[in-house]
Amino acid sequence: MRREQNTGFSHSRLAEHLADALAAPWPELTPRKMLHRVTFPGKATAVVGMRRAGKTTFLHQMRYIRHEQGIARERLPYINFEDERLAGLVVEDLTVLVEEYYRRFPALRGRETVTWCFDEIQVVPGWERFVRRLLDSEKVEIFVSGSSAALLSREIATSMRGRAWEVVIFPFSFEEYLRHHGVPLPQRLDVLPARERSLLEGALRDYLIIGGFPEAQGFDANTRHRLLLDYVDVAILRDVVERHGVSNVVSLRWLVRHLLGNPGALFSVEKFHAALRSQGLAVGRDTLHQLLRYLEDCFLVRLTWVEASSERRRMVNPRKAYPVDPGFIPIFDRSGKTNIGHALETAVRVELERRGMEVSYVRTRDGLEVDFLARSLEGREALIQVCADLSDGATREREIRALQGAAEEHPQASFHLITMALESARNIPKDIHVHNAALWFLEPWIDKSRLNQRGHFSGRED
Repeated sequence: MRREQNTGFSHSRLAEHLADALAAPWPELTPRKMLHRVTFPGKATAVVGMRRAGKTTFLHQMRYIRHEQGIARERLPYINFEDERLAGLVVEDLTVLVEEYYRRFPALRGRETVTWCFDEIQVVPGWERFVRRLLDSEKVEIFVSGSSAALLSREIATSMRGRAWEVVIFPFSFEEYLRHHGVPLPQRLDVLPARERSLLEGALRDYLIIGGFPEAQGFDANTRHRLLLDYVDVAILRDVVERHGVSNVVSLRWLVRHLLGNPGALFSVEKFHAALRSQGLAVGRDTLHQLLRYLEDCFLVRLTWVEASSERRRMVNPRKAYPVDPGFIPIFDRSGKTNIGHALETAVRVELERRGMEVSYVRTRDGLEVDFLARSLEGREALIQVCADLSDGATREREIRALQGAAEEHPQASFHLITMALESARNIPKDIHVHNAALWFLEPWIDKSRLNQRGHFSGRED
């Protein structure tokens, strides 16, 4: 009897939520751009990424695009399962949701494709079975999103049995940052007037300090830091501690502070384990390895391994860890300096992943390092050095020698040097491509969208 009462309550709430969602106005948002396909026939699109990076916005963007293509609003239902009115739902209730929808629109069943957007669906245990069955039994297109650690690639592959297509949402790219702030995008990068180039270079400096989290835009530094610190705390507590039952929270917080405050630095579990023990913190090495994996799973950090022909060499070398967004760096960097160089390297690392590259770093036989070896799905390789300013001759020589040394092991790779001070790139060998950082970030995005210059949806319905 108790179950029936609870079920009836849930079902009425579902009906109410469905009606509200179908009638709600379009939110105003900055559209996200993707270089790779977003949907795949016969599969649900699983939208993953760190909390507050814009996954919900992306669901609404897909609904709006479908509407612009001529699909009626009633064929674009959106359900947010973190709404308190839907607390306590079980997977059986989701079937009632679908039946309630087709009671309202019976003419659609089996005739027209319905695009379902299920936000934070991970709160309903067993949701995967429901989505698979809906794909098989109805004429639908499905988007699901959820807390980053609850929709991991390996878990989706297992639970959805090959029926999911993953799309990763990162914080704003530099191009999205410009559109969000109404900065005009150049039509071409090869004939850019000096004034426009200077405007973009100044915007990049701001981006590297502010970062790309949509909600953090437009605030003063203190407010932004508090907001981003809240993001980190929520990721730690909900995506790591609660989900994985982590009890050693003190060591976890030490690890997070170290990784976010030392972007791009070599990280050794052995050395960090010793440092914690010197502070009187008891934690096992295996536990640290697990915590590191959890932090990458929830997209708080992006790990970069050394490029190696053997798995053993790969495992024994330190990794590099980068925040998922440069905006985290000023919060955790204890040096008190604005380290644009580390922020630029972080932004390049995330941008390479955004472009679908497999990323590692290279250590040459002479002990020099190349920041990134980026390998495309087609097998093309690029050796990339990132240096904000090349004015110092010793620094410039070291960057060049590292690229030339890495070329011996990667003869097919192209060589690239990304800098924010192009005028400082003097006496660079001709086989090294020198890039203005601001323009490098925009290269794959220019002229690839039909969005208007400001990049905002109007919010109106035609």
